Amino acid sequence: MVEITSHTVESIRELLSTIKDPEVPAISIVELGIVRDVQLWENVVTIIITPTYSGCPAMKMIEDEIRSVLTKNGFSMIAIKTIFSPAWTTDWISEPAKLKLKNYGIAPPQSIVQSPLLQIEILKIVCPNCNSNDTKLKSEFGSTSCKSFYYCHSCSQPFEYFKPF
Repeated sequence: MVEITSHTVESIRELLSTIKDPEVPAISIVELGIVRDVQLWENVVTIIITPTYSGCPAMKMIEDEIRSVLTKNGFSMIAIKTIFSPAWTTDWISEPAKLKLKNYGIAPPQSIVQSPLLQIEILKIVCPNCNSNDTKLKSEFGSTSCKSFYYCHSCSQPFEYFKPF
């Protein structure tokens, strides 16, 4: 068992930052904003997580990875709590993580611009490969429901876009 004094909340966050998101392995669960809080009380470490959406199939795998990493680092009393409110948002993805997504080939989430005249959402998705905005939506859904599928006319490459929530 790990003595409570041998770890801090920050050192536990560092351990959790080694866990990659199973659906987007370019970034960790901490960078993605899934890890909401880390609490230490007596000999129990509690990790509070929020799924990217309520039906996220990766959450069981993420919980298993959290337990595995903490157990390998000497923790024996681990509690994982899932909370749904407030709902996860792409605003919780750190700026360095957005750059990692781009470098991995996934266009990071962008802010939606409202057009008052057209009363529609205008969103120009920039290709993560060549930085062109001459792109076209091909499918609302990519390999996961949180991503959509685009095609770049400039570099002729398909890519995924992490949709804003």
